[in-house]
Amino acid sequence: MQFLQLLISGIAQGCIYGLIALGFVLIYKATETVSFAQGELMMLGAFAGLACMSLLGFPFWLAVLSAIAGMALFGMLLERLVIRPILGQPAFSIVMLTIGVGYTARGLITMIPGIGTETYVLPVPYKDQIWTAGALVINVEQVAIIGSTAVLCLALFTLFKYSKLGIAMQASSQNQLAAYYMGIPVKRLNGLVWGLASAVAAIAGLLLAPITFVHANMGFIGLKAFPAAVVGGFGSLPGAIVGGLVIGLVESFSGFYLPDGFKDIAAYVVVLIMLMVKPSGLFGEKLRKKV
Repeated sequence: MQFLQLLISGIAQGCIYGLIALGFVLIYKATETVSFAQGELMMLGAFAGLACMSLLGFPFWLAVLSAIAGMALFGMLLERLVIRPILGQPAFSIVMLTIGVGYTARGLITMIPGIGTETYVLPVPYKDQIWTAGALVINVEQVAIIGSTAVLCLALFTLFKYSKLGIAMQASSQNQLAAYYMGIPVKRLNGLVWGLASAVAAIAGLLLAPITFVHANMGFIGLKAFPAAVVGGFGSLPGAIVGGLVIGLVESFSGFYLPDGFKDIAAYVVVLIMLMVKPSGLFGEKLRKKV
């Protein structure tokens, strides 16, 4: 029973890592840019859901949809006003810009009087509910995370496999110049990708909030999601989820069976091993350049 409890807990935590890693991969595939603001976008999504429920009085499902839609618009606006003007500059400049965006978002939330320095509970309908199966106790919050991640993965698979928009995004991620010459609006697609990544981050924040509460520093979990993207393969969307599950399971079991403190470094130990064994990740493609 203890093993099953740790397994379910690890899968749920891994789904959160995977959803944030999806944002890393989506943006990287579209723009070859690594965005280190994904954790803070997740935090903003959680605060947006909290504001819709607490301040505006929206019911839970309307608040969730509003927060996701609002973060999608915010991501598109962020790409248009902040990211797009610097595209074409050295990659280091863009990475530093996304780090600055993350710190700015966290700082602005912290500066809100009476709100930014407090910790809040997101009042979801399934808060603290459990299911029992014999001696096994399952937290409904974890079931919601796993189920929502599965539904989102199916929706993204359908989008990229069968819709014209998804196919255009794939073409743009393969070669932006060729896609542009074929009539695909690459700049518009980049904005949509940032919006999609922000919406996915908001979903992760809304799913995580009932467990870890809503606070300005909850975005630091993005530092654990980045190893998930590396483990899965930075160019693979399925790899982001699988990498998240690997990191979540390793953390769950190492926190119980191994000495204290190892859980905090487990994700980075897994990354080091992966880089030594298979640098491209589990699902990453081997790229070769001809000189």
